[in-house]
This record gives sequence, C-alpha cells and structure tokens, in this order.
Amino acid sequence: MIVAGAGLLFAAAMVVLAVRVFVSLPFMQDFLHTYPGQYALPASAPVGFPAWLNWQHFLNVFFIVLIIRTGLGVRREKRPSVFWARRSSKRKISLTLWSHQALDILWIANGVVFIVLLFATGQWMRLVPTSWSVFPNALSAVLKYVSLDWPHDDGWLNYNSLQQLTYFAVVFLLAPLAIVTGVRMSGVWPKNSPRLNKAYPVEWARAVHFPTMLAFVLFVIVHVVLVFATGALRNLNHMYGTSDQVNWAGFWWFAASLLVIAAGWAALRPLVLAPIARLFGTVTSR
Repeated sequence: MIVAGAGLLFAAAMVVLAVRVFVSLPFMQDFLHTYPGQYALPASAPVGFPAWLNWQHFLNVFFIVLIIRTGLGVRREKRPSVFWARRSSKRKISLTLWSHQALDILWIANGVVFIVLLFATGQWMRLVPTSWSVFPNALSAVLKYVSLDWPHDDGWLNYNSLQQLTYFAVVFLLAPLAIVTGVRMSGVWPKNSPRLNKAYPVEWARAVHFPTMLAFVLFVIVHVVLVFATGALRNLNHMYGTSDQVNWAGFWWFAASLLVIAAGWAALRPLVLAPIARLFGTVTSR
C-alpha cells in the first residue's frame, strides 16, 4: 500500500512537472495569453449570488446527500423488514426505496424551482456557455490546475470556463440522466407497456443510474476540495452568505447546514420514516 501510494505520488509529480514544462513553451504562452481561462460574460449578466441561489444550493446538497445514502441502502438491501404500499394498491416496496423515491421527488421539485429562477433572473449566463471560446478557455484552466498554477478568477463575477462547463454538465446533463433512469426503475413507470419497455429496457437504466450517482459523488468531492483550497472563507460567503467579503459568516452558515444534513442522515431510519410514509400509504413489516 505504501509503495503504491508513493508510486502514485511520484507519477502525479511527474505529470505536474511535464505540464509546467509544456505551458512554458512560447506557443503555449501565446495560447494562455489569448485564452486566460475564462471569457467575458454578456453585459447583462448579473453580479454576485442572490439569497435564493444560496438556499437552492443548500437544499440541493441536502437532497443529493440523502438520495445517495438511500440509494446505496436500496442497492445493499437484500431482505427488507419494513414495506410501503399505496392504499389503492397491493404492490409493496421497501421503506428504504420509498424514502429514496420521496427524496427524488423533492430534489426534482427543487430543481424545477432552480431552473425557473435561473432563467428568470439571468443567472443562467453563469452556467450556460455563450461563446465558443469556452472550450479553449476550459483547456487553459485545466492546464493551470494540473500545473498547480491555479486560475486567478473571481467567482463572484464570473466562473472560469472549466467550472462553467462542469456546472452546465451537472445541471443540464447529469441531473436529467439521473431522473430519466430513476423514473424507469420506479413505480410510476408503466409496467404493462411491452413496446415502451422494449424501447427503454430497465437493464439499461440500471446500468447507467449507478455510475451517474458515482459521477455526482466525484463532483461533490472535487467541488468541496477546490472550495476550501482556493479561498475557503470567500467561497463559502459566495455559496452561503450572499457576500463577496472575506469573513466567517458563510462558514458558520455552512457549518449549520452540515448539522442539518447530519440530522437528516440520522433520521433515515424506520422509526422516523414510518410515520411520515403512513401519511401517503400503508406501512407494514415483514
């Protein structure tokens, strides 16, 4: 294990060194000057982050963490002990699966509100590329990150192009993929439609849904690491404190959000879930 870790560390150092040498070449210096890592947003683009976006960010994190937790629970569950069923149906699903799907619905509802507000307030210009130069600028940002000469940008005004493409992919590609594959495996899918089931096999949805979850986990890990590594207090103020100042306000809001998420995590057990599930159906034990 130690030898493998040392080998990975050595390989990473060699990659960093190679990229540093590469970007020092004259033609690459010209490239980095032409494409510094971001492009100017349209003049009408808003500045800063409104309070609704801070709340949306918290709710999205809250639901994503609990969805991942219950999704892994469904995947590991072999012999459920508690079941839920609609009052008008005899078909039962495990309480874990019910909680997973209930959280999915809340996450989707939150996402719909987010998309509506995003386009109603002009914040979409932060996430949706408005210039083809986003691609060479994203490459420039990648080279800067790998060389450890990280981009010096101001997220309050504009994301760098790699961030923009990543956030765009998460919001407009990864999230819809999670939804369409999840719907295929859920109880709302019409089971008695041979043509529809043949056109969209459940096996394909299962094969894609889990890697999509892993992609979300990877994004969250990298996102959190970069938030703390590139100016934690200022970044947390952007995300939680609706401010561009460098103080502890955003950090304390972030800490409070972790407590709420931890409480939600702890609440995902039959003792707490069963009374809630009974409001929407019948809960029975094995």
